[in-house]
Amino acid sequence: MNITKTLIFFCLLGVLNTAFSQQRDIPKKVDALLKKMTLAEKIGQLNQYNGDWEATGPVTPDVGNKLDAIKRGEVGSVLNIVGVKHTRVFQEAAMQSRLKIPLLFGQDVIHGYSVTFPIPLAEAASWDVQAIEKSARIAATEAAAGGVHWTFAPMVDIARDPRWGRVMEGAGEDPYLGSLIATARVKGFQGKGLGSLDAVMACAKHFAAYGAATGGRDYNSVDMSLRTLWEIYLPPFKAALDAGAATFMNSFNDLNGIPASGNRYLQRDILKGKWGFKGFVVSDWGSIGEMINHGYVKDNYEAAEAAINAGSDMDMESRSYIKNLAKLVADKKVSVAVIDEAVRRILTKKYEMGLFDDAYRFSDAEREKQAINTREHVEAARDIARKSIVLLKNEHQLLPLSRDLNSIAVIGPLAKLKKEMKGFWALNIGDEKEIVSLYEGMQNQGGKTKLLYAKGCEITDTSRAGFNEAYKTAMQADVVVMAMGERFDMTGEAKSRSDIHLPGVQEELIKAIMSTGKPVVVLLMAGRPMVFNWTADHVPAILYTWWLGNQAGNAITDVLYGSYNPGAKLPITFPRTEGQIPIYYNHFNTGRPARNDNDVNYTSAYIDLPNSPKYAFGHGLSYTNFTYSNLRFSKKSMLKNGSITVSFDLQNTGKYPGEEVAQFYLRDLVSQPVRPVKELKGFQKLMLQPGETKTITFTIDKEKLAFYNDKLERITQPGEFRLMIGSASDDIRLQDNFVLAD
Repeated sequence: MNITKTLIFFCLLGVLNTAFSQQRDIPKKVDALLKKMTLAEKIGQLNQYNGDWEATGPVTPDVGNKLDAIKRGEVGSVLNIVGVKHTRVFQEAAMQSRLKIPLLFGQDVIHGYSVTFPIPLAEAASWDVQAIEKSARIAATEAAAGGVHWTFAPMVDIARDPRWGRVMEGAGEDPYLGSLIATARVKGFQGKGLGSLDAVMACAKHFAAYGAATGGRDYNSVDMSLRTLWEIYLPPFKAALDAGAATFMNSFNDLNGIPASGNRYLQRDILKGKWGFKGFVVSDWGSIGEMINHGYVKDNYEAAEAAINAGSDMDMESRSYIKNLAKLVADKKVSVAVIDEAVRRILTKKYEMGLFDDAYRFSDAEREKQAINTREHVEAARDIARKSIVLLKNEHQLLPLSRDLNSIAVIGPLAKLKKEMKGFWALNIGDEKEIVSLYEGMQNQGGKTKLLYAKGCEITDTSRAGFNEAYKTAMQADVVVMAMGERFDMTGEAKSRSDIHLPGVQEELIKAIMSTGKPVVVLLMAGRPMVFNWTADHVPAILYTWWLGNQAGNAITDVLYGSYNPGAKLPITFPRTEGQIPIYYNHFNTGRPARNDNDVNYTSAYIDLPNSPKYAFGHGLSYTNFTYSNLRFSKKSMLKNGSITVSFDLQNTGKYPGEEVAQFYLRDLVSQPVRPVKELKGFQKLMLQPGETKTITFTIDKEKLAFYNDKLERITQPGEFRLMIGSASDDIRLQDNFVLAD
């Protein structure tokens, strides 16, 4: 036995040494290859084209036969080519080039490949980083089996404006939660490391501050202080880098007057300089050429010069590099050394992926067949979908529904739809039959309960012709479940909205059904926070189900009937109306703060609207109840390099097993410069049985108290701090003060 273990140990040691040696040799191999490359071949590595199928941006005039361009060594990467059959065709063309440098295949694998998971904002509502990592792990496994090397995810932009369509791709408004989720997604996508056959390269995007687009309008300008940039918008990017993200993508916006694609401060000073990023930076679709529209450069020649010198390594679809870099070198406006640096970064990733050893190693048809849409993946999608559903309201414990009901009326424009369940940025892979609608999910679990159905209205139109049928259907039922919300294409890239109210006449339909006097449960399916004030005020039970992916119908039904007790929390604030936007929990106080929603006399308040949101960051209910008690500190004063532990008891005082996300916030009471009214600094998600009590402990240390001053120095200041622990940012159950000593 001991001999066997020893042999196994030395075999594993040999494998590890071989892997280490191969990684150590990559720089030498890259340098050797660079010496063989012509300038034209180097520039080709910096050029990325869209495939001949689906486009995820504005299509530019074709460059001719793309396969011929690949054979000439003019292309380093292709996006929107999926499937072993298709990727092999393009890779075969690359293997006919002079140096046989393999292509990288990139794809927007945002929330699943074949098995579609909830949109990222919905997954963020789970506050379950292990489940989020598993979701990305499965997406990577399927994508890699389909010939994809590289996903343009995770999007780690902080978003405080729900009008912005791309809010659905991120983790919400908080940098602490966003950083944990960024780490989880990168680890999930890249698995055991680049080169594993079930791993894809992650891409942290959009660098940087894209989520602060003015007016919530996509592609718009961003104007912010550098302190806000470092405090709020950069932390998730740093977390992604620390987790090993292979690539970064720059953003469409300008930041304080400089487009991100040409922004040296972002790409060279911060990312590649201060942070020491070793991967490569890809532009977003056409963003290098779009610097002309910004008014930053006059033509693609100047755009290419600005972008490459600023640190943007690969040009996605603008044609600026392929057409202008050689002349820029000849004109001595771009050095060969700058181009070599960019090429070296890209070639390094191709070596790390193992593509020089076998260009077709991700093109295995049998693995593609076996790895996609497995039972395990489908079950995981259902689990994370359940974990993403937020119970906003549950008066009189209407939910969970009894399985002994005689009849349920399922009403609403989304009740039987399938594509809407997947949401935006879902790949068109697989059969629509694999998507479970709400109605199908309720059929699957309904038992003897009779399901009645009426659409009532369409998602966006103004017709009320279906109201009467819906009313009559509701009158025949014991309970009404209403499926309301957005079309799949109403939130996403280029899908910003100035009006984020529940679309069309849907809220009027809700009013009509409420007039029946029947118990009503409203399900809201969307990619962003919506405004639905009448519903929030009058409907007894509301579940925010987002867009949950292939298993949406089954997951929602699990929650409706109580086979799963919801425990999700909002990762983003829900406003009362667009006039409050931007609205977020971690704001600064003012010299005239309003004490409450009625305090409007010469305070920072609206005279026609409460300051408070409709639903606060961190809000989310359960079918059970939780009691917080017995707050205790290890000590009430800490030294600068010391720490304090804080403990409290959490008890399930209801009758259902359930999960609670206990949230830990801090406030620096006196600071120069000023600090927010509260900041999330930790959380724990626990499952408790009825009557069960667990002790939760948080640690407060220097890093939790640190912030950036006006010189962008990371500092702490002595003084008094307030600790707040609760179930939501506006539901603080325990609080006390402590001191950081001088």
